[in-house]
Amino acid sequence: MISVALAGKPNAGKSTFYKAATRADVDVGNYPFTTIDANRGVSHVRTRCPCLDLESRCDSENCRDGKRYVPIELLDVAGLVPGAHEGKGLGNQFLDELSNADVILNVVDAAGGTNAEGEPVETGSYDPVEDVDFVEREMDLWLAGIVDRNWETIERQSRSPEFDIEAALRELLTGVGASEYDVAAVLRNLDYPADPMAWDDADREELARLIRARTKPIVVVANKADAAPTENLRRLGEAADRVVPCTAAGELALREATDAGAVAYDPGDDDFRIVGDVSEAQRKGLDRVRGVVSEWGETGVQAALDGAVYGVLDRITVYPVQNETHWSDAQRSVLPDAFLVASGATPLDLAFAVHSDIGEGYLHAVDARENRRIGEDHELSEGDVIKIVSTAK
Repeated sequence: MISVALAGKPNAGKSTFYKAATRADVDVGNYPFTTIDANRGVSHVRTRCPCLDLESRCDSENCRDGKRYVPIELLDVAGLVPGAHEGKGLGNQFLDELSNADVILNVVDAAGGTNAEGEPVETGSYDPVEDVDFVEREMDLWLAGIVDRNWETIERQSRSPEFDIEAALRELLTGVGASEYDVAAVLRNLDYPADPMAWDDADREELARLIRARTKPIVVVANKADAAPTENLRRLGEAADRVVPCTAAGELALREATDAGAVAYDPGDDDFRIVGDVSEAQRKGLDRVRGVVSEWGETGVQAALDGAVYGVLDRITVYPVQNETHWSDAQRSVLPDAFLVASGATPLDLAFAVHSDIGEGYLHAVDARENRRIGEDHELSEGDVIKIVSTAK
């Protein structure tokens, strides 16, 4: 399952985002280190379900009238403070938790109502642009520290006639979430000494930075944007490549109102309807959220998740079925499963994603939309419905 981690300083709104996106019961408070132990939950990315191309909707509980919600893991960890890579605050715990995340959402207080330590200050008195590079810098230095602490071992290994520096770096860096392919790709584009003895701090820091950038891409979530000066949002947009305006509190309000039967709303919708009894105060609060949704197209929570998975990670959604005619499984449930695979994935990749035994026994695949057999090297597309024929059952 794809893993998305929420990062940022205390009080930026990570736990509110997490609670809204997962509907899990977590502590949300206006004080540093509200989160101490990492919270792990299930959230979803949203896409168009292929059942819209059928006469009736599918049987999946993750489909809402053609809006398909595909499960991902969402991780909320302790807030960062300056010097986290040196162990300040709960930094080491935070950074260790991130080692297996696929992509990171850096939740920033766009309103500027918290300082660098996450302590409340007068709204607008702190520049949120300072927090854009904050997580990235701490992660780079944390990883550089790991490389530095293990460098003596690599230097000792280099005395062996069979020493291979690429192999030594692969062994080191796969322990912090990089794949062998990631390490090889970074080293191809890095000008570095063949002798570990000739490396200096700058070489090791550059290696760490490139590995982090490849394996832990970051999306900036400009949270509390509904209370942020327009100038803050403009400058945040200029300070990072990927910025999503967001009101996690607004999304949480909508989801709680939906659970209570007061509102008709699906995550990521560009509007909602009040369908139950609400107080005047609740109506005014919902009207404020509606203003945000009207301006941005949604609250930003779903957009951040979708952008991280479908955009940054470049994933597509593919639907394996057993019956290519009815798009169903053995129990005749229509489109019961959805898998997130890398763009460019093949039917064989999908077979292994479903189960290793299915992949090992792969024979061929059928494109259920066109009812035709496709080759092992066929490139899958978003929304494909695929039957895998395998010797495995």
